Amino acid sequence: MPQFTFRHLFNKVRGGVISPLVLRDMGILGMNARNIHYIARYNDRRKFPTVDDKLNTKRAAGQAGIPVPELIKAFETPASRKRVMAVIEPLWQFVVKPARGSGGKGILVIAGRNGDKFRKTSGVEVEVLDILRHVNNIHSGLYSLGGKPDRVMVEALVDFDPIFQNYSFEGVPDIRVIVFRGFPVMAMLRCSTHASDGKANLHQGAVGVGIDLATGKSSHAVQRGLRIHRHPDTDFPFDQLEVPGWRDLLHLAASCYEMTGLGYLGCDIVLDRERGPLLLEANARPGLAIQVANGVGLRRHLRCIEGLDSEMLGKRVEQRVDFSMRTFAADL
Repeated sequence: MPQFTFRHLFNKVRGGVISPLVLRDMGILGMNARNIHYIARYNDRRKFPTVDDKLNTKRAAGQAGIPVPELIKAFETPASRKRVMAVIEPLWQFVVKPARGSGGKGILVIAGRNGDKFRKTSGVEVEVLDILRHVNNIHSGLYSLGGKPDRVMVEALVDFDPIFQNYSFEGVPDIRVIVFRGFPVMAMLRCSTHASDGKANLHQGAVGVGIDLATGKSSHAVQRGLRIHRHPDTDFPFDQLEVPGWRDLLHLAASCYEMTGLGYLGCDIVLDRERGPLLLEANARPGLAIQVANGVGLRRHLRCIEGLDSEMLGKRVEQRVDFSMRTFAADL
């Protein structure tokens, strides 16, 4: 697959402006093309509630046999807020999140306790009233899509695989895989930083690391759109990174095609020390920063899948993963 590099991109800049035609020729998928040609065409809006609501996603994954982080309790009505403290009081570590949040907003990660206070992954301590206020904000729709009243989820904190200890700071890293018509087409590891407050969100300052679909090895890394070679907090080089159990992770991602019925989706996966890959959430409108993280345009990968015949499109998950690993190998 032809690739673009930032050097090639900068060489094509004229007066600080990059022509859309140049970007298209380089295989870079833009937002309008994503929305019109892929989301609108391949994603039935009637199936969006399965992925727009994390609680729905978790239940659908359970029915499909796809492993997910443990749900400790869901608070689905404002009246149920009275039971929040009874649930979290005996817990040492947990995550509070909105069912309909997006972009990492509204996620509170508690990594430990100091008496009556709760310690975030950043080391900042919060009190009971802070947590209750956060729960109230979630229920009121402060973080939800469209600002509608939301439901609160309390999950077990993932004990992430120690292989990522040097690549993520104050938080749990996750792997985003773009799946098109059941085929994984691109992947990146999102590593939390101090700047991102321990969240794996690129817009908040997390690092995006492009991952070779054939091997699970890193191919490229960026923070805030600029290429980097070491983690900004741990100073560990990204060229030594390799995701363990890579094929199993791709198998989980590809299986989300059948689970959701969506032709174009992003799957966010975490690696647990004991349980292996777990589906964190699925997204019917995955962002395009994954192209920057990989230094590769997404358009050609998608067109490759669009060119497959009906027999190939009907293959089992294992065969689809085999095809993707062969076809979309990075030029390392």
